[in-house]
Amino acid sequence: MKFRKFHMFFRKNLMRRESTQPIMGQQNLGSLESVRQRYQTIKHPTMKLVLTVQDQILTSLREFLRKKGFIEILAPIIGPATDPGIRGAKQVTIQYYDTPFKVMSSMILYKQMMISSFDKVFALSPNIRLEPLESAKTGRHLVEFRQIDLEMVHATYNEAMHLAEALLLSVVREVMENCYEELEGLGRDLRELNPPFPRLTHKEAVERLRSKGHVVSYVEEIPWDAEVALSSMHQCAFFIYDYPLVSRGFYDREDPNRPGILRDFDMLYPEGFGEAISGGEREHTYTGVLKRMKLTGIDPAEYEWYLQMLKEGVPHSVGFGIGVERLTRWICGLKTIWEAVPFPKVPGIVSP
Repeated sequence: MKFRKFHMFFRKNLMRRESTQPIMGQQNLGSLESVRQRYQTIKHPTMKLVLTVQDQILTSLREFLRKKGFIEILAPIIGPATDPGIRGAKQVTIQYYDTPFKVMSSMILYKQMMISSFDKVFALSPNIRLEPLESAKTGRHLVEFRQIDLEMVHATYNEAMHLAEALLLSVVREVMENCYEELEGLGRDLRELNPPFPRLTHKEAVERLRSKGHVVSYVEEIPWDAEVALSSMHQCAFFIYDYPLVSRGFYDREDPNRPGILRDFDMLYPEGFGEAISGGEREHTYTGVLKRMKLTGIDPAEYEWYLQMLKEGVPHSVGFGIGVERLTRWICGLKTIWEAVPFPKVPGIVSP
């Protein structure tokens, strides 16, 4: 134990001395030019620190979920249908022989298929969303990203929020323990989170934002700029829950005792980093989903296999997704999300 303490002291002081030396082009990693020339900036010392932390994040996410009884599955990349609830982004369609197929924007429909076989599943899921060009200015949107997507049967959204909270606490704790040198090299003063995380209803979040002068609707998603502003008001991760019915996709479950309210949630990072996790209970009945599709103007014919699956019956479930790049960005304290991925695809930017 004494040797370990001495080793940690020695390494920390070495890192301090090294961190006083300027790193070549340190500010360039946050520029769009660094995205275009990733074959050069991938060699940047700061990039190596970030990707080392990301490796630990992925290890911690997987180990936590396995200890909770989840099994890892392979995520689909293409299919007849994908998640339509992607906040203004466009889906990508390819020709799969003679049939139009979607590139996955989210595997949420497939998670509902999978929990017919296993009670708890997760996947490291790749997603493609053609975000609007202006989203590049936010510094937190990518066209190509990955998330840990999980689903579990016979659980509530309150239980999912408890799981999400425990998951983030575990990841932060393990990164602080195993990557203290990298965090120090990045100049990131990451601190342990204090549970339980605060919880705001969507209505309470809107009222708080309106009191600060933001124009926010009681029946729509919270806009990006307002979400960042709300995140900046907190020093700990927090939840927003009970979103209005028309603000989310057909697969989110309406509370049977509170018409117009969904049993779903988001977790937001503090310090202005914005959305971390999005999830909720699933509408799993054929009639319920069909009703919601008609309400939102979605053509049921595009989801033929999914509706047939619901007709045959799937269990009630809850799930969420946590973006790996956004998690890396927050933990490392990065200015932009494209600093948190080796091969970034930023809206409108042609890059390797």
